[in-house]
Amino acid sequence: MADIQGTYDELFSAVPNKLAELLDEGDVGGSVAVFVDGEPVVDVWGGFADAGRTAPWERDTITNVFSTTKTMTALCALILADRGDLDLDAPVARYWPEFAAAGKDKVLVRHLLSHTAGLPHWEGPVEELYDWSAATARLAAQPLLWEPGTAAGYHSLTQGFLVGEVVRRITGRTIGAFLAEDVTGPLGADFHIGLAAGHDHRVARTLPPPGRDEDYTAGAPGPDATPAAGTAMRVRDANSVAWRRAEIPAASGFGNARSVALVQSALACGGTVGGVRLLSAAGAERAREEQFSGEDRVIGMTQRYGLGFGLFGTSFGWGGWGGSLVVIDPEARMVVAYATDQMREPAEDTRGMDLVMSAYDGLQGLRR
Repeated sequence: MADIQGTYDELFSAVPNKLAELLDEGDVGGSVAVFVDGEPVVDVWGGFADAGRTAPWERDTITNVFSTTKTMTALCALILADRGDLDLDAPVARYWPEFAAAGKDKVLVRHLLSHTAGLPHWEGPVEELYDWSAATARLAAQPLLWEPGTAAGYHSLTQGFLVGEVVRRITGRTIGAFLAEDVTGPLGADFHIGLAAGHDHRVARTLPPPGRDEDYTAGAPGPDATPAAGTAMRVRDANSVAWRRAEIPAASGFGNARSVALVQSALACGGTVGGVRLLSAAGAERAREEQFSGEDRVIGMTQRYGLGFGLFGTSFGWGGWGGSLVVIDPEARMVVAYATDQMREPAEDTRGMDLVMSAYDGLQGLRR
């Protein structure tokens, strides 16, 4: 059995055992964390941080969690809303006047968070993702694909720029700076949007699914998904220095399971974690306010969206291309997070949810 490092409560031993099983099946490396009441009951990692399996995955190894980054961006917006600085029912153009172009004056902030704004596709070159001003100017000029709020289509790359620019217009800070100064800094969480060069040595590069190379591109998993639209992003793009340095708030977050679980524990625990209050209990609860339920036009599957999060029964969260995942359960005051450098084909990838179910096994024992 693969060697697993870290600590865990014996009641939750199914979680490290599952991680070991995944590594034994061929995964290269990864980390899993389970927090209950804002405290870690599982914080484990194993495997390797490189394709050659020469560099062990360490406690401070970080990796790109792709769209799990969206949960960090959404949290920043919810914090501003809780402070009264952001009105989720306001037109986006109130904060970003240029955005009203091409008939977008009726797009509300809540539409951005719930994938119902009508701007799901990134239509510029990949290189423009690394230029914040160019990316947001492109989106401000782009017309809608549907009337805001009437349909949903996963805003895979665009959501982060849309929400991030609203945050920037309100605070005068980039989303990466706001996250660092108001969230991860106070919590001591090792998560970054816009990774400084000094952290490069800790990064586990993303590895494509077995049998694929770095030209492997992101795609929707559903059988009824619409044909690929917009610009295809490759694994090699995501492994570039330019990607790490850029702030792409829907997809370029770097962290590990511990940091993701720590931050999102604020939403599981009524807005406060580790003695740090990020937002009120009511503000934390807003994440679960359903905005849409039905078939997602881009993913081709039924989805329920809250304010920046996917809704799964009474829990919520989101996952990223390649396998990363976070699930937040306020009733249990629990967060489960998974980060990995090893991609699998989306339609075949159940790793994250398998780990979540293993965590619930431990929770039952803890609550007895």
